[in-house]
Amino acid sequence: MSRSSSLRSLTLVGSFLLMLLLLVSCASSPRSASAETRAKGRTAAVSARPSAVASTPERSARHHVVLDPDLTPTDPAELAEARRKGWGFMVEKLASDGVSRGRAAEAFADPRMPPFEGLLFGLNPREPHSMYRGFLRARSIAAAEQCAADHADELRAAERMHGVDASVIAAIMHVETHCGRNTGRDMVLYRLARLAMANEPQNVARNLARYKDIDDDTAERVRDRARYLEGVFYPQVVATFEIARQESISPIALRGSGAGAFGFVQFLPMNYVAFGTDGDGDGRVSLYEAADAAASCARFLASYGWRPGISSARKREVIWHYNRSDAYIDTVLALAAHIRSSGAIEPVQRREATEARALPVSQVAHPAPTRRRQ
Repeated sequence: MSRSSSLRSLTLVGSFLLMLLLLVSCASSPRSASAETRAKGRTAAVSARPSAVASTPERSARHHVVLDPDLTPTDPAELAEARRKGWGFMVEKLASDGVSRGRAAEAFADPRMPPFEGLLFGLNPREPHSMYRGFLRARSIAAAEQCAADHADELRAAERMHGVDASVIAAIMHVETHCGRNTGRDMVLYRLARLAMANEPQNVARNLARYKDIDDDTAERVRDRARYLEGVFYPQVVATFEIARQESISPIALRGSGAGAFGFVQFLPMNYVAFGTDGDGDGRVSLYEAADAAASCARFLASYGWRPGISSARKREVIWHYNRSDAYIDTVLALAAHIRSSGAIEPVQRREATEARALPVSQVAHPAPTRRRQ
């Protein structure tokens, strides 16, 4: 396929994902974040992380768009194995939404794919401030300032490109992965698919059974939570298969955090497709390279309304889309203030917003092993 054809194909896929995310951008209380949804830089084309997505998931769970025109024949043995491991519901759901049943069965039957043994979820998950307390200790602040100094050129380029404060991008890079040192080694597909299985009938029944003498209101809250998790994470599973198809890799090759996010800034697969940006101009996008990660993060924040000179309240609103956690927002803004005052990044005087190039990530699979973030 020619490069122009490939780009046209990517544009169509990107347009589909963007439209999809318009459906998952609106509804959930802006004051809760979930332990199950610890995914940074993350959700869909309109929201970078699962904990950041306000959504009406029941409207977005099924897409009916053929993403995989080169259908892989279904191996009956692999399909049977995927079902035995508890993934039959997911395989059939993917097949109904345009992903080859053969490819889905192959991935979930793979010996490296853990079985689905159920997902117990809470109804009111939150991220406590204590979770981020260590980031504001002297040693962590110094490390964040060093990260900013080490990547000052890339961060300033991202700010010039999208008008997003370079110190905020540096703070996010530090909080997310300690400046790329802890990007994670978990299987992204498994982590996302497990959460996407929240609304599988047997799993819903399992969660309902946790409550003795359950009343109708609580039962409906359990079902709503299951639908919400499915609506947030299932599109990420679809996007993982599409990335794998475009990059000619196995869907289980993508590695990242326990929340299913990857790269310096911990994007979920749909954010990678929607906001992945070639920051260094080498013709490819890799979220494991500081220039591309910084430009992609800036592009995401700019898409939610970050502009030079916006108010403190507006900054909080924008970062909320990155992670629905007041504790996270407080930490990022506090670190950004330390980075600015340290002089680690020379201020950008001239801000010229340009349309960044969105290209497929050419190195999707995890690079050299890194220490897993605890």
